[in-house]
Amino acid sequence: MDKISDDDRERVKLLQIVTSSKNQFEKLSLEQLSRLQELIEKKDYSHDKKADKSKMKLLKKINVRIYELTEGRGIWG
Repeated sequence: MDKISDDDRERVKLLQIVTSSKNQFEKLSLEQLSRLQELIEKKDYSHDKKADKSKMKLLKKINVRIYELTEGRGIWG
């Protein structure tokens, strides 16, 4: 069996925080969001089309939340 890396453990831990909350990304700091983004981008899901599509959707949501935290509440007000 493959050894689970520290990056995988950290990615799963951050994803558990996100999925355990109704307001998905509200509980993560900007640093945690950036780290989660980095860890997800590193992970290769090219072998699974559905997983790769989910990865892209999640990265879009993370980018929106990072934008909200750095530039203000949101695009529309």
